[in-house]
Amino acid sequence: MTGAMAQGLEPRQTPVLHVLLQPEEKAIDVPRHKAKNVLRLLDYLGIRKGTAIVARGGELLTPDRALYANDEILVRKVTSAG
Repeated sequence: MTGAMAQGLEPRQTPVLHVLLQPEEKAIDVPRHKAKNVLRLLDYLGIRKGTAIVARGGELLTPDRALYANDEILVRKVTSAG
């Protein structure tokens, strides 16, 4: 054993964002270092800017808004019918 486990400590957890994708109702954890703001989160998820709304705690977020470890984020893909 080496490192934290040898010292009786738990290994350091990677900070994550808890993301709910809709309309699929799919919950995923995204490493925070991959998605430090809304635009980077959308890039990570493969979703083009302007094709989804992103919210935290009922507040809509713009692409430049920072995201933090343990945030619960809603990403709702939107489509227009026409």
